[in-house]
Amino acid sequence: MIGALILRDLRRAIGGAAWLPVGFFLLVATLVPFAVGPDARLLERIGGGALWIAALTAALLPVERLIEPDRADGVLDQLALGEIAEESVAAAKIVAHWLTFGPLLLLAALPGSALLGMSPEATTRALVALAVGTPALAALAVAVAALTAGLPRAGALAGILLLPLAVPLLIFGAAAGGDGGSGALLLEAAVSLLITAGAPLVAGAAIRASRT
Repeated sequence: MIGALILRDLRRAIGGAAWLPVGFFLLVATLVPFAVGPDARLLERIGGGALWIAALTAALLPVERLIEPDRADGVLDQLALGEIAEESVAAAKIVAHWLTFGPLLLLAALPGSALLGMSPEATTRALVALAVGTPALAALAVAVAALTAGLPRAGALAGILLLPLAVPLLIFGAAAGGDGGSGALLLEAAVSLLITAGAPLVAGAAIRASRT
């Protein structure tokens, strides 16, 4: 049943505007050089951080479509009647959300890093850091979507909640993608694992509360 939920969310995302997060990611990577100027050393130094900011905002874009449509249509109630745990539903949505934007974002990071003038070594480090951290971004987006489901101006509220929570991941991810070395990557992996493991519990509790 969990696999069916993942496939359902994937089909819905692909049939909608799944390209928007990747398009926004590339747009940010394109605009940064215009904002900071043609200094190649400066661009390479800030390139990893710019990619992470773009990835964070890309993960946040579809947040209003992650939980609220199923809550409003009664799908979450039907799943509860089928004795499917809310935590399992949240985990399925996290997997589906990551599959929707994560692999495409990693591919888009290649031209994005070229636009930022990053060296092949820096690009490789940034790709590894994004691969480690993007599951946590997906988990945070689903958890925040569950917490704000049914509230007015949920999209703006979700952004206010998600951005501070993502700061540790952003710091360690940008450092790992830069010259922070393996220590920063290990810290990023630890933060990512903690967020990814805890998000289904938070989202599940929020889904239960939204049905009462």
